[in-house]
Amino acid sequence: MSKLSIFSELWRFLRVRKKWWLLPLIVFIAALGLILVFAQGSAFAPFIYTVF
Repeated sequence: MSKLSIFSELWRFLRVRKKWWLLPLIVFIAALGLILVFAQGSAFAPFIYTVF
């Protein structure tokens, strides 16, 4: 099973079930997770963690 299969299944679910309102929520959560992961080792980490 490929690593990108979860994205294809998610896309198929959104397309078939017409749950387009979930797309901005998923993008926001993914972006927030990426910000936290990349900021973990930087000097801005204490400031970011106080916001959340």
